[in-house]
Amino acid sequence: MLGDLANRISGKREDLVSLTQDLIRFPTINPPGEAYAPCAQYIGERLASRGFSVQYIRGEDTPGDSDRYPRMNVVARREGRVPGVCVHFNSHIDVVEAGDGWSMDPFSGVVRDGRVYGRGACDMKGGLAASIIAVEAFLECVPDFPGAIEISGTVDEESGGLGGVAYLAAKGLFSKPRVNHVIIPEPLHKDRICLGHRGVWWGEVETHGSIAHGSMPFLGDCAVRHMGAFLEALEKRLYPKLATKRTEMPVVPEGARQSTLNINSIHGGQPETYEGLPSPCVPDSCRIVLDRRYLIEENLAEVKAEVVSLLEDLSKERENFRYTIKDLLEVIPTMTEKDAPVVKAVAEGIEQVLSRPAEMVISPGTYDQKHIARLGHLHDCIAYGPGLLEMAHRPDEFVVIEDMMDSAKVMAHALHGLLLAP
Repeated sequence: MLGDLANRISGKREDLVSLTQDLIRFPTINPPGEAYAPCAQYIGERLASRGFSVQYIRGEDTPGDSDRYPRMNVVARREGRVPGVCVHFNSHIDVVEAGDGWSMDPFSGVVRDGRVYGRGACDMKGGLAASIIAVEAFLECVPDFPGAIEISGTVDEESGGLGGVAYLAAKGLFSKPRVNHVIIPEPLHKDRICLGHRGVWWGEVETHGSIAHGSMPFLGDCAVRHMGAFLEALEKRLYPKLATKRTEMPVVPEGARQSTLNINSIHGGQPETYEGLPSPCVPDSCRIVLDRRYLIEENLAEVKAEVVSLLEDLSKERENFRYTIKDLLEVIPTMTEKDAPVVKAVAEGIEQVLSRPAEMVISPGTYDQKHIARLGHLHDCIAYGPGLLEMAHRPDEFVVIEDMMDSAKVMAHALHGLLLAP
């Protein structure tokens, strides 16, 4: 049976490439959320022709949702001959902007030197295509399978997933008894199983001042200078502390095995949404967005307290130092157990197809597993798919065709194990 599955997938190479190209040609750029509905419909129509019941579910009233840019998700389900467990393959259909530096049209799906190129080829339309081919091959080999199989194409993962997996999970679509095992074909490479991710806290810090004429700054209070004092405190006190925090989580790359802090943005003074020179004013506000990635060994309350402590100290040490702080995003670290059924099934597939043991890793950033765990309370979930993570979001993004083929075989093997194992 497993040999038949692998052979059948080998015969679908051209179909896999063509499917990947078709998916890339939908410019599902997020933001703002372009071409979501036609891409979802394309996926749904293909799966409906293979016997799946299909739902199109709009993430209504979620960030960015509008009649012009509807947050349209597709969820397809095929029931087996008798009840049993359900295996769900979830992929996001949104991609980031193309950016500059491409040597080709980023939405043409060019095939060259054994690779498919295009925005989203790696992250993660190649993985979506591989999962569809894996399921179709499995259904051809085992048409009377027990249980159920689901495939979803969801939106907004690149901007937090609130209109996609979070919306669906809140409605019970990623919870037992409907779903038992989830595989997310994110590009962690074909011999790696991603068990989860680090935690995230995004916080916005604003320092406050008083506006005055720029020629007489002594009559005002410069919020940018106050922010400079906070940035100096981060450099001298927090960054060295974070460098000492290490995790037992198998995070890749190595540099992400410690706590990290990135300053996502900074703005002080007048808006820059115009052409010309600014007026001479002392800035009365300065804002920064902090991107703090933390470890499973850390506590979110302590992560926030480290920043608040610096701000409170500056309030005591620095004249007229005033600040506000607010939460923008909170994600708890997630790590599926290594002996979970979906982990074991995919690991066996990797060993069978690639003749080497699977590497267990943790992602430095987050993906939609966070919503499945937090809202769906389903923890038998991993990321596994083709593609090199370092190619994501870059010019001339690509996925290797042979990697997609191998990953499809691994997914089919895992599906066989999860649905047919005694």
